Amino acid sequence: MEPDSIDRVRFLPVGATADARRLLTTRGLRAVADGLVSTVLAPYLLVLGFTGAQVGQVTTATLLGSAAMTLGVGLRGHRFSRRHLLLAVSLLMIATGLVFSVASSFPLIVMAAFLGTMNPSSGDVSVFLPTEQALLSATVPDRERTAVFARFSLVAFVFGAVGSIAAGYPDRLVRANVTSRETALRSVFVVYALLGVCALTVYRRVSSSVEPNREPGAQRSALHESRAIVLRLAAVFSVDSLGGGFAVQSIVGLWLTLRYDFSVSRIGLLFFVTGVCNGLSTLLAPRIAARIGLVRTMAYTHLPANVLLMAAAAMPSAGPAVVCLIGRSLLSQMDVPARQSYVMAVVTPAERPAAASVTNVPRSLASALPPIAGGWLLDHSTFGWPLLIGGALKATYDVILLLLFRNVHPPEERSE
Repeated sequence: MEPDSIDRVRFLPVGATADARRLLTTRGLRAVADGLVSTVLAPYLLVLGFTGAQVGQVTTATLLGSAAMTLGVGLRGHRFSRRHLLLAVSLLMIATGLVFSVASSFPLIVMAAFLGTMNPSSGDVSVFLPTEQALLSATVPDRERTAVFARFSLVAFVFGAVGSIAAGYPDRLVRANVTSRETALRSVFVVYALLGVCALTVYRRVSSSVEPNREPGAQRSALHESRAIVLRLAAVFSVDSLGGGFAVQSIVGLWLTLRYDFSVSRIGLLFFVTGVCNGLSTLLAPRIAARIGLVRTMAYTHLPANVLLMAAAAMPSAGPAVVCLIGRSLLSQMDVPARQSYVMAVVTPAERPAAASVTNVPRSLASALPPIAGGWLLDHSTFGWPLLIGGALKATYDVILLLLFRNVHPPEERSE
């Protein structure tokens, strides 16, 4: 699974180590898993007899659980090997898939969602992310940091799109009378567990060179010098995630199912297209950032994407709504590599795992409650209220980010 030819086509930035390739490989594996489950989660829970509000509750449980584990890893993980942490979480991913593949009880599903690694979104809100971000930053020179994060995002979105379109396979099994719909959907979670096994295998090959230098007594807390700016970033990012919680893929899939009677296959195809668009667009982020800076790249590309999200909610038919969602995907994720690179740039190397956790945990928490509200709204109306509310909140974030951080530059911008 590890693509040795990736260097020969210059996919990786100049100066990237073999560990960068390994981390991109594990990100791709996890993205396929996330694309699968985020597409089938809502239809699967509906097949089990749960309501839209209960779908929202399961989604919320996954986000709350991810937030709790991510915070724990970020604030305490500096005491342990980062590679060992990733191996442990891979085992948890395997267990999560197996439990979801057999569970039918709502309380058990909620518990597994909270304690496991399930990701209901097209973005990464999992406990893997902060540790991977910190390790990835150590695999390239500073000048190539945004470029490697752009590749990281590209792999995530493209392979997530592959997972989304593969999620239509259960429908084909049902149409061919091979198995029941419930059994076919359960099989997706077995595949999720198997992908966890593959990720575990690759993580075992990550070298010790990406671990930070550890001097006895050098760092007693996970976050110290950069605490102020990290807390400010976390607060601002939370506004974005509050809006994003109304538009996670599980809720968008539920809206498409209820309003336009989309099948899992059609939802998967749409998420495949938007995922590929998301991924390809991230490659533009380093070039745009080189011209206008990381913060402006985040804000200027994100704002029109949120206008399109609100427009999709108001469309009278499926066609224009789909066009708006695809148009949004061409812009909405260019801020991801810029944001990840920016956070890693404005803190010291030793603080990177904690900074990634502290900026991601409020994002998970802020996005945890909106799915409940979104599911409840869709139980009472098929109009795209969740998308409309989410887009307005995310647009507000863009303005706040630009006002507060447009003059706070990372090292590579200060040196120019």
